[in-house]
This record gives sequence, C-alpha cells and structure tokens, in this order.
Amino acid sequence: MTNFKTMDLNLLRVLDAILREGSTVAAARRLGLSQPAVSSALGRLRNSMGTELFIRRGQGLEPTDHARALMQPLQQALSDLEEILSADDTFDPLVANRVFRLSGSDLFGELLMPGLVDMLSREAPNIRLQLITLPEVYDREFFEKQRVDLLLAPSTRHFDGADSVPLMSAPFAVIARSGHPQLEAASLSPGATIPLDLFCSLDHVLFSPASDMHGMTDAALERIGRTRRIAMTVPYFSGVYRAVARSDLIGLIPRSLARLVAEDVGLSLYQPPVDVARVDLSMSWLRRSTGNQAHRWLRNRVAQVLEPFDEPETEARSDPAFQK
Repeated sequence: MTNFKTMDLNLLRVLDAILREGSTVAAARRLGLSQPAVSSALGRLRNSMGTELFIRRGQGLEPTDHARALMQPLQQALSDLEEILSADDTFDPLVANRVFRLSGSDLFGELLMPGLVDMLSREAPNIRLQLITLPEVYDREFFEKQRVDLLLAPSTRHFDGADSVPLMSAPFAVIARSGHPQLEAASLSPGATIPLDLFCSLDHVLFSPASDMHGMTDAALERIGRTRRIAMTVPYFSGVYRAVARSDLIGLIPRSLARLVAEDVGLSLYQPPVDVARVDLSMSWLRRSTGNQAHRWLRNRVAQVLEPFDEPETEARSDPAFQK
C-alpha cells in the first residue's frame, strides 16, 4: 500500500506524463527531463506503489489496469493543484513566456491568427500560438490530451465541464470567380441574388470536413423540393474559395471570409436564392481556467480580434461589400 506521507509527489507528474504520452522518451520531452531521469522516476514510483504500472509493448508502454484507473483522477488532481497554486499569480503579458493552443477550423486561421499574432507581437512578444484542427467530436478528453486552451466552434456543441461565450455570427455568401460566364450571361451583378434555376444548374464545391455530400444549403433546397449538384468536397474553407477562383464552380463560405479574400483571389459575392442558416460560433474552455488571469487575457484578445468579423442578422443583404 502506498505511503502518501513519504511519497515524492513529483513522481505523480512523471506518471501523468507517461500516461499521456505512452513512452518515457515522449514523457521526458513533455517534462523537460532526460529519458534516464524519467525511467528512474518510474522505477521509484513502481517501488513506492508496490505494483506494476506499465507493460512494455514495442517502443512504447501500455498502462496496466491499475494505472488506467488512476489516469483521470490523477489528471484532475494535478489540474486542481495547478489552479490552486496559480490563483494568486499576476500575469504580465510583456514578460510572460508560454504557448497557447487553440482549436478551430481554417476559418480562424484566416480571420483570427494573423491579427492575433500581430497584437501579441506588440503586447506579449514571448507568447507563442498554435492552431490545431477542430475534431468532429470534442470533449474534456480532447482538451486534456491535446492541451487545448480555447476551442472555437459552432455554439450548438457543448460538453460538461466547459464554459463558453458567444464569439461571432457567420452568415454565408455565394462566391464565384469574377467574370463567371453563366452569371454574366444572366446579367447578374455582384451582390444580386442568383436565380434558383441557375443556382441549381451550376456545379458546386462544398466545405465538408467529414466528406459529406450534403450540407446546410442542400437541406434548405430540399425544403422547397430542389437539389443541386456537388462536384467536389473539400475539408477547408480555403479549398472552397481557391477551387472557385480557378474554375466555373460556385460555393458558399462565411461572408466575412469571402469579403477578406475576394479581391486577392478574384471573387465576386452573391446572395443565395434560399435561406441558408447562419452559423453562430462560440469560444469554449475548461471551467477550471475561467479565473486564470493569463487565460482571461487570451480570451479577451481573441474576442477583440474577431469583433469586426461578427455580422449580426441586421447586416445581411445591404452589405456594401457585395457591391464589388
């Protein structure tokens, strides 16, 4: 039986790292230690607890049932301890040196990251940013395993243990390359609504991270008994507008992104002939970080950069950006 009074609590950080990484080499990198030091700590941990914690499998370590049972409670205990110890810390962005990890679609790679890194270069020169792919399913385990600070995603998707605030509303615009032959033949100027028959007759490229051939626009068309032809799906919004710019395909992307890239890649914006649901996006994080000063500072900066891209319902069809 483990004697807690005499146990070196630093060994618990080593156990947590090995459970997360699956090898002493990767755990050493995570902790900033040497591999022999981690192996030695694992041996002391095994002796202290009086039981095997891992079984070697190939180049990695497989946790025993006992170690697996410890994983979640240990992560929670270490997280709670970290929050307790940092509760009174002051955060000075000018001298802070850390990495923030955000998870979101490439929409945020275009709308958020350039402005955020520019802001940080002036306010917090030693802070670094990582944007990682938004998974189809995210929960507490995703936050813990990927060490995610902020998740930027549709507001309809939440999970227990997280706090969330609205971030921006994203209506969609139809994009086509400037000089699109069918649209010009129909005498349509940028900003006009594409007639339903013409809209359905054109080939479309669909943003679909899951390679689904059915999107929100298809659902809107089905409600009025119509369909369109999806010629291509791509998992990134940038793939949609680049495919459109170099072909006679059309597509729908968030209007804020379309306005941002239209001039550079040669796009014109139009209105869809059906009501396509706008997407409300939110910013979520693990509740334990709500009071953390550094985390609060990051959340405020993200909201500040994205505020100009928020498009309330009242802005929709008279937007001068359509009149390109």
